[in-house]
Amino acid sequence: MGGISRLFVVSRGEIAVRTIRAAQEMGITAIAAYSDADEDSLAVRLADESVNVGGAHAKKSYLNADALLAAAAQVDADAVHPGYGFLSENAAFARRVADAGLVWIGPDADTIEKMGDKARAIETAKAAGVPVVPGSDGLVADADAGVAAAETIGYPVLIKASAGGGGRGIRIARDPEELRSGIVAAQQEAEAAFGDGGVYLERFIARARHIEVQVLGDGVDAIHLFERDCSLQRRRQKIWEEAPAAVLDPAVREAICASAVDLARSVGYRGAGTVEYLYDADTHEFFFIEMNTRIQVEHPITEEICGVDLIAAMIRVCRGESLPWRQEDIRPRGHAIEVRINAEDPARGFLPAPGEITTLTWPLGPGVRVDSMAYAGYGIPPFYDSLIGKLIVWGEDRERALARLRRALHEIEIDAPATTLPFFGTLLEQDAIVANDVHTTWIEEWMEGQD
Repeated sequence: MGGISRLFVVSRGEIAVRTIRAAQEMGITAIAAYSDADEDSLAVRLADESVNVGGAHAKKSYLNADALLAAAAQVDADAVHPGYGFLSENAAFARRVADAGLVWIGPDADTIEKMGDKARAIETAKAAGVPVVPGSDGLVADADAGVAAAETIGYPVLIKASAGGGGRGIRIARDPEELRSGIVAAQQEAEAAFGDGGVYLERFIARARHIEVQVLGDGVDAIHLFERDCSLQRRRQKIWEEAPAAVLDPAVREAICASAVDLARSVGYRGAGTVEYLYDADTHEFFFIEMNTRIQVEHPITEEICGVDLIAAMIRVCRGESLPWRQEDIRPRGHAIEVRINAEDPARGFLPAPGEITTLTWPLGPGVRVDSMAYAGYGIPPFYDSLIGKLIVWGEDRERALARLRRALHEIEIDAPATTLPFFGTLLEQDAIVANDVHTTWIEEWMEGQD
C-alpha cells in the first residue's frame, strides 16, 4: 500500500465535502470528481483540484468507471475514496482501482463481494455464527422461484436488492400476486440504481427497530464504535438517526456489538463498515440483515459520541496502518441525533424540489454540527439524491440532545423551493418520538393517521 499524497474523491454532495476536509487536515491533496451538473458544487470549491468526469446523469459520470479511472490517471491520484452511493460498494470497480496501482479507501474487492452483496453476506454471517433473519437461499432467479421460497419463509416477505443501499430495491409482499409483481419491480429498480438486478427474500418483522453497529478494521483486527438506532424511516430511507440506541440494555448492546466485530474479523475487514440488524424490543432478539462496506450517511453521530474521525481513520488503515485503538479505548459519551434535510416538499408527498437556495443560515452553538454541500446561491440539481444537509446535535443525554435539536432547527433559515425542515419540527411534537417508542414503519403509520 504505502503513503497517500493525492486522494481522488469520486463521490458528490456532502460526503465529498466531508472527505475533502478530512484529507486536507491530514496534509493530503484532495481532488474532486464532478459531473457537468456539479461544476459549481461546494466540493469543487473546497477541493485543492477538480476534474470533470462526464455528463449530468450519473451513468455518464459518477457511475462511469472508465471515466473515473481515466480522470484518476489524468490528475496523478494515488488513492480513491468512493464515499457512499454510486460505485462505493462495486467490487469490480474496487478491483480495477487496485489493479491500476491506486489505494482503494475501503475493504478490498473480495470482501465487498462477500459482504457488499447482501445475499452472500447472509451466508457469510451464518458461517460466523451471527443470527440472521429467515429468508431465501441466496438470490431468487425469477418470480416463480420467489413464490416457491416464500412458501417456506411465510408471508409477509421483504424483497431486497442484493447490491442495494439507501432503501432502494426494497418491496413488501403479502401474497404471491404481490410478490410476483414486486420481484419484477425490485429487479428493475436495482438494475437502474446499482447496475445489478439481483434480489433475495427475507421474513418481514413487524414493528422492528433498525440497529446498526459501526466497525473499523485494519485487515487483521477490528473494533466497534458502538451502535446507532436508525428506526425512523420513510419509504425505507432513514431520515433520523441516534447514537447510542437507547432501547438496548447493556447485555444486548454488548452482544450485538460483539457479533458485528466477530463478523468483521471473520472476513479480514479493512476500513469503516456498518453491520445492520433488525431488533425485536419485545423478545430482545437481533438478526443480521446486511453489511454496508462503506462509510454511512449517519457516521457523524458515532463520531460525536466516540470522538473519532472515521474518514481519517479509513484513510489511515487503508494505506496500511494498524488500528490505533483497542476496544477498551473507545468509550462513548452522551447522546447524538442526526436529521437529514432533503430538497423535498412534505406538502406534496415529499416530491423532489430542486432549484436555487437563495438564503441559507445554519445553526451554531454548543453541540451543533452541520454536514452539508449547500450554500446561498447554490442550485440543487435534479439528477441526484435530494439530501442537502445533515443537522447533528450532541447532548449529555437523550433529553438534552432533543432540546438542542429543537433549538438548532429553530435557528435554521433556508429559502429554497422546498425542504423537509418543517417535517422535523412536527416530529419533535409527537409523544412517541420524545418517548422513543418507534419502529421502522412508525412514520408511515403516523402519517396515515394524519390524513
